[in-house]
Amino acid sequence: MTKLDLDVAIVGAGFAGLFALHRVRNLGLMVRVFEAAHGIGGTWYWNRYPGARCDVESLEYSYHFSPELQQDWEWTERYASQPEILRYLNHVADRFCLRPDIQLNTRINSAYLDGPSRHWVLHTATGDRITARWLIMATGCLSRPYRPHLPGLDEFTGELYHTGEWPHETVNFAGKCVGIIGTGSSGIQCIPPIAQQADQLFVFQRSAAYTVPAHNGPLDPELQRRVKAEYPAFRARCNAQFAAINTDASNVSALEVGPEERRRVYDERWARGGLPFTGAHLTALLAASASVWTRLTIQHSIGLTSRSSICMPSQLRPSHRLA
Repeated sequence: MTKLDLDVAIVGAGFAGLFALHRVRNLGLMVRVFEAAHGIGGTWYWNRYPGARCDVESLEYSYHFSPELQQDWEWTERYASQPEILRYLNHVADRFCLRPDIQLNTRINSAYLDGPSRHWVLHTATGDRITARWLIMATGCLSRPYRPHLPGLDEFTGELYHTGEWPHETVNFAGKCVGIIGTGSSGIQCIPPIAQQADQLFVFQRSAAYTVPAHNGPLDPELQRRVKAEYPAFRARCNAQFAAINTDASNVSALEVGPEERRRVYDERWARGGLPFTGAHLTALLAASASVWTRLTIQHSIGLTSRSSICMPSQLRPSHRLA
């Protein structure tokens, strides 16, 4: 067992952990990041399933503590894929010489605040002891994979994968019968590419999610140039909005305008794709008008058939999920 005394201990080497390390080290404090994985990246290290990508646009989903980094890095897609985001994070770690203060393959099993010393005491899975004046938990909200408690799952003898713990080697689904449980963000993303390979694909879902198309594609070089030319102002506009995402949110209720204007706004946002759709009207997704628009859009997309009647909501409940 080894002992290590630090000013600051950081758990997790994803976006938050790397930034915290950079800031704390610049304060002249003794700091170390502890990461359970074999590499940095956090959720972008673990979630490498087919189709994995971010739902926030690349020009927003990036660091802005370094103007030089913002100008030098060139994103290739409107919504970056997992491999590109992981390359970006590794570039950041190398550019700012963060790796010497990152300890990989180290899982923190426990942490408690020692009253008399007013220091945090951490223990690793291998029995090492770490003390620190400050503890930063940069583990995020996606660090613990959820495994459903299904009878017989432990006895399943076929291949079993979890999107949050996807293997590094390529998984070949050609000629296989595949079942996917769940239609959250991961399920929505991995279903299309797996369906292209598998002989049969069955999707099991508890609750349907109305999914807005992303309209992803190569990032327009002219758009990237314009944003880089005014990055501080662009960031300020994003930070002023909900979740710091540039949705161009409207303060006008869906019920304060006529049906033609509502339809125009919804169609315009749908064509743009992605999260900006949710900013059409702050109360739109809770209003009856949005339910009507959803029904019309489903009917327009797949036709008035028995299939569309199954997909169409009778009403859009406030608690219904939108992806």
